[in-house]
Amino acid sequence: MFNVVKKSIEWGHDTLTLETGKIARQADACVIATYGETSVMAAVVYEKKPKEGFDFFPLTVHYQEKYYAAGRIPGGFFKREARPSEKETLTSRLIDRPIRPLFVDGFKNETQVICTVLSHDLENDPDVVAMIAASAALTLSGAPFMGPIAAARVGFVDGDYILNPSVADMDNLRNNPEQRLDLVVAGTADAVMMVESEAYELSEDEILGAVVFGHEQMQPVIDMIIGMAEEAAKEPFNFQAPDSSALYAKVAGLGEAAMRAAFAITDKQERQAAIAAARAMITEGLSEDEAADKALGGCFKKLESTVLRGDVIKTGRRIDGRDLTTVRPIVAETGLLPRAHGSALFTRGETQGLVVTTLGTGDDEQIIDALHGSSRSNFMLHYNFPPYSVGEAGRMMGPGRREIGHGKLAWRALQAVLPAATDFPYTLRLVSEITESNGSSSMASVCGGSLSMMDAGVPLKAPVAGIAMGLILEGEEFAVLTDILGDEDHLGDMDFKVAGTANGITTMQMDIKVAGITPAIMKQALAQAKDARLHILGEMGKALNETSEFSIHAPRIETMQVPTDKIREVIGSGGKVIREIVEVSGAKVDINDDGIIKIASPNGESIKKAYDMIWSIVAEPEVGQIYTGKVVKLMDFGAFVNFFGKRDGLVHVSQISAERVNHPKDLLQEGQEVKVKLVGFDDRGKVRLSMKVVNQETGEELAEKSGDE
Repeated sequence: MFNVVKKSIEWGHDTLTLETGKIARQADACVIATYGETSVMAAVVYEKKPKEGFDFFPLTVHYQEKYYAAGRIPGGFFKREARPSEKETLTSRLIDRPIRPLFVDGFKNETQVICTVLSHDLENDPDVVAMIAASAALTLSGAPFMGPIAAARVGFVDGDYILNPSVADMDNLRNNPEQRLDLVVAGTADAVMMVESEAYELSEDEILGAVVFGHEQMQPVIDMIIGMAEEAAKEPFNFQAPDSSALYAKVAGLGEAAMRAAFAITDKQERQAAIAAARAMITEGLSEDEAADKALGGCFKKLESTVLRGDVIKTGRRIDGRDLTTVRPIVAETGLLPRAHGSALFTRGETQGLVVTTLGTGDDEQIIDALHGSSRSNFMLHYNFPPYSVGEAGRMMGPGRREIGHGKLAWRALQAVLPAATDFPYTLRLVSEITESNGSSSMASVCGGSLSMMDAGVPLKAPVAGIAMGLILEGEEFAVLTDILGDEDHLGDMDFKVAGTANGITTMQMDIKVAGITPAIMKQALAQAKDARLHILGEMGKALNETSEFSIHAPRIETMQVPTDKIREVIGSGGKVIREIVEVSGAKVDINDDGIIKIASPNGESIKKAYDMIWSIVAEPEVGQIYTGKVVKLMDFGAFVNFFGKRDGLVHVSQISAERVNHPKDLLQEGQEVKVKLVGFDDRGKVRLSMKVVNQETGEELAEKSGDE
């Protein structure tokens, strides 16, 4: 009934297995990839006719995590998986980016790849397994896919690269001082297609070495997929890209001069208007059938690409007049918003980001519910890309894949320089509002985010800057472009973003559109990126020539450590005590299971009051110390005084005064404030206090009267 084909290899620290032929047989291909006990099923379907009215390749990739894979039930009110999580969205992008450029040019048939996590062993991250499964399924499907690709995760410990480190090694990288890198690389047998990384100030050579290491280690996986395809692949889909050479020749003949004139305009809006006018002029010169040809859009794009790319290769000059290495003019400002805890406006050419920092307490931490369990994050970065940033009117919707992906990239760049939670016990939320965009708004978010946090008084280990690099590759000739424009990204061969401090790289993201990037090209791109990064850091420094003060509107947080056996006393029955502390002091109080208490308030007096109230609960009175207390009860044999938090002690009638006292009420009354010395404890542990050895006006001990009677 089943025609099962299975392949296995020993890869890294575990066994990688690919299986097809048993599940989802009505899909064009389905492969289950298993690494250790983590299994991901990838199913591929593509339409056999092109999508009408589409001038782009309609590929969609969906990665989905099922909670049953880890033996869990989803949290929340609805006990089923709902909208994609951030991890699912990011992994969908991770799979899409290396496979999209490998489909044959002209293929416009709707294609869908669905990757489902079936089992998770909590050791091997499913994202790399999903990329391998998707690649294998596409290779078997018969679609015009010029793969296969493979992927690998690379760590870096004590100068050595680690293949496929565990989830535990990568989880919360900021708190793992030994592990300095989380890098995912994907590529074909000959070339790297995609890199995504989170690093801790690694040098350019260390990062490049990780990419090369990952590419070498993935080769056995590519060989295994090819071996499986020889046994189980379907016949190749009979696809012939339409021949539009005649139409392109006519389009070029009609409008190449006008297009060159349009690309000579440096202002983005004016250039786009001129390009639109050139397209309209070309269309008027075509016949009715030629104007209706579905390949016309591709011809326009090819002409624009030829004009832009050819001029760069020949002259080394770009459409805005810059050479290959110059960064656009930069203006950086801080402290724009009076009520925000921190704010910065970063402008680079026609790209601009307004980044705002808000400081919160432990209650503001984000709760993350994932397959391997729930966790909390005290650093968030949210990226918004409104349509007005590119001069358009469009629908305002929730965050899409672009917003989530760009926000996560900026998050990776900045999290490496955050102070330890023990040194700076705040929850941080950054919001990047992109107000203008013409190339690399994510890197503007990095620069603006660094400035905004420093404006808020966050003690970063070092400022961070980011830059986007591009590539024009024509045969053996190439040009690496620093600080690319939107058109250079759209019509070029590489989008290579690098962010870091003056000491090293904190994140790198690379997407390749051609299968021909060599280590030499990458090395040159990293070198140019470093020069640009140092230049930008210098410009950013001009906006912070004075020490930024902590915002008066931000909460102050003070931490204290109490013994774990005192936690119950601080909280009280049903939270009664801690609620009273909050109500009386006006401060916000948070306590964890380790006995670490965070007290937060914009008012320093409120923090002190809460601190003193907590201290009076957890601290123990010391023999020999003098305390100020209140008389709470008078008895024939003495007075009870509340002297330390809620703790009372007895002042025996003989210890009230140096003179003889018949009854305590002769000298004292309830509610009266007195000064007492803790002289010891009786056999039953009861507190013994003395008033007569303390000057009741000054609170000083009367040494000559201090002997026991």
